[in-house]
Amino acid sequence: MTNGKDLLDLGFKSGKWFKEAIEHINTHELSGDALLAYLRAVGPPPEIPLLPTPLPFYENIRADTAVEQQNIDYVRLSMQQLMRTPTVVTGAVMPDACPAGPLGTIPVGGVVVTRNAIHPGMHSADICCSVMLTNLGKIDPKTVLDVAQQVTHFGPGGRPAERRYALPADILAEFRENSFLSTEKSISLAQEHLGTQGDGNHFLYVGTSRATGDTMLVTHHGSRGVGARLYSAGMKVAERFRQQLSPATAPVNAWLPADSPEGQAYWAALQTVRRWTKQNHLCLHDDIVQRLKAAVQQRYWNEHNFVFKAGDLYYHAKGATPLDPQFMPDITGPRIIPLNMAEPILIVEGETTANNLGFAPHGAGRNLSRTRHKYSKAAKTNEEWFAEETQGIDARFFFNEIDISELPSAYKNAAEVKRQITEFKLARTIDEIKPYGCIMAGDWEKNAPWRVKKRQEK
Repeated sequence: MTNGKDLLDLGFKSGKWFKEAIEHINTHELSGDALLAYLRAVGPPPEIPLLPTPLPFYENIRADTAVEQQNIDYVRLSMQQLMRTPTVVTGAVMPDACPAGPLGTIPVGGVVVTRNAIHPGMHSADICCSVMLTNLGKIDPKTVLDVAQQVTHFGPGGRPAERRYALPADILAEFRENSFLSTEKSISLAQEHLGTQGDGNHFLYVGTSRATGDTMLVTHHGSRGVGARLYSAGMKVAERFRQQLSPATAPVNAWLPADSPEGQAYWAALQTVRRWTKQNHLCLHDDIVQRLKAAVQQRYWNEHNFVFKAGDLYYHAKGATPLDPQFMPDITGPRIIPLNMAEPILIVEGETTANNLGFAPHGAGRNLSRTRHKYSKAAKTNEEWFAEETQGIDARFFFNEIDISELPSAYKNAAEVKRQITEFKLARTIDEIKPYGCIMAGDWEKNAPWRVKKRQEK
């Protein structure tokens, strides 16, 4: 009689399938080649090991300071670990590259190409973080910023019921039809978070085109709670596949086989979240345009936290801007690369090359974490740093609390990032949007209810 130990001795992994398989084997008295053939047919596939050595990847970045070199060293080590993941084909890092988690995690400014596999951890929770530009023609930038401040919504949570935008029926239908998005909570967030920008490095920027003098409105944000919930659900399913297919793979690099029912549903969910996020930008832009009674001269957008498909290859861009038209079916203009609130936004074009894999940087990136940057600024008050670093621009924080981790010095040197874009032939700058001013969330946590309560208790 065959038992579980016999199957283990043959190299098969135990699981729920053991009981039924053992009953079948004993009922039909299978042995020898017939036994092995049956087990291979009904048992889990053999575990996929890590690649013995990391695959090469392209480094479109160089260091000019010791801090920058430390940053690159960590990014390189992290990519080397990631590039042993068995699904990986190739990868690249951009001049804005910076760590985004423990070693082995795709860095910000990273591109990783995999075959027939979607890795939720490689697009992160802020799915479809993106930028949209609307050309408003010859209109006063201050007026635009003032109106925009009345319209936009930063911080946690969604818009109050009386200020919500209508969720288009076709997008709502897609949510209801997709197993990853059809929960009551996800649908509720899709309605409440529409027209919101969140916090962190997300912004609303107003400036003027260097080429034409036209006033431009640019927003930067992602899919909010909608995308965060999809990411969490995707990671759970990917983890189940990881435990079955490749336990040696780091959990952060777990994947969904793209041709599995789960992988196909997840891919469809990503496209729905992409449409929702674009609508998230459009709500704000259209509302501002309507209040200004302005005429839209031009509008385009691009995401930089997403997964793009070409045949059976999946291009995971964690903070990298797609250049190749095949990655953006709704392309209507060039690409948008912000740097920091006091610097011009770059408007770029470019071709796919061996070293850029069809992508450009998404911004300036950081050399220090937010916390380390704040510690480095202890010599002056937040107000002094704000006055010094925002001189000449109209910088506003939605919650009226300065967040020094979003001031220009928190980011890499913008001029150096621009030089490296040229040096590595990543893109061509065809225009720049000179800053008038911007709105960011600011330090909303300073006066969050739990913080206020703690201060009162003290």
